[in-house]
Amino acid sequence: MRRLDRELRTVADKDVAVCLIGESGTGKEVIARRIHELSSRRGAVFIPINCAAIPETLFESEIFGHERGAFTGASELARGKVEAASGGSLFLDEIGELSLAAQAKLLRFLENRRFMRVGGSRKIDADVRAIFATLRPLDDEVRRGVFRADLFYRIQGITLSIPPLRERQADVGPLVEQFVAEFSSKHRVEAPRFSRATRAALRAYEWPGNVRELRNVVEHLCLFRGGKSARPDHLPEPMRSALEHQPLTAPDAAGTLTVSVDRPLADTVDDIIGAAVVLHGGNRSRAAQMLGIGLRTVQRRLRVRG
Repeated sequence: MRRLDRELRTVADKDVAVCLIGESGTGKEVIARRIHELSSRRGAVFIPINCAAIPETLFESEIFGHERGAFTGASELARGKVEAASGGSLFLDEIGELSLAAQAKLLRFLENRRFMRVGGSRKIDADVRAIFATLRPLDDEVRRGVFRADLFYRIQGITLSIPPLRERQADVGPLVEQFVAEFSSKHRVEAPRFSRATRAALRAYEWPGNVRELRNVVEHLCLFRGGKSARPDHLPEPMRSALEHQPLTAPDAAGTLTVSVDRPLADTVDDIIGAAVVLHGGNRSRAAQMLGIGLRTVQRRLRVRG
């Protein structure tokens, strides 16, 4: 992520196309906003568009606007997203979900930054920085014939990959603290304390929904914990179930739990003990037996503070 941040700073104020690739929930819009905020356009608007959510029949009107009387129901002039974003940045998320017809219309605009509203006859200039995002590499879509090659080469100026949360577990702790502060303020509740077992569970989980899922889980813990502390049994049931069946030795088959060497040994031990407890559904006796240590040791290391 530090490397990604350096890359963002390098391209933010350059007049180049940027395409972000990352799984759903990895924070592509957050990254796009950061590019905008680091650029000279930071004082203007940032407008996000989810391309997958726009019906093909409405794409041109939504993006470029329409004139009064352009079609049935068009009772007044409407400016589109491109016109609204002039001087700022336009974020086109899930660009790979556009139909071929919509892709052609978008390409025509990107080639000269000029467009016409639906039903209009006058070309309008738009000073817009376009940032794109996709769930999967678009070259595969080009080979499948569902994405235009000319549009692909137009938007692939600089491609930045956003790693999924499971590949950057060190980010879980800082993100949790950020979300706790956000939701305790939003819902006017006391910020929960996290037991060691809960922190271990959050680090052991694979986060298929990435940062978005982590954010939802932290909000759940802020609202539904039983007291001052958030324990593993307060986690959402689907997550508890997934943890019980999730092998902690993944991804390799040698039975190895990957840990960071730049942390205190005591924290690593706590991670292993906490993960063992989570694996056994909160049963500390079974966790102690599996690890070959005494139950009192498990209880002492996982003692909930406060």
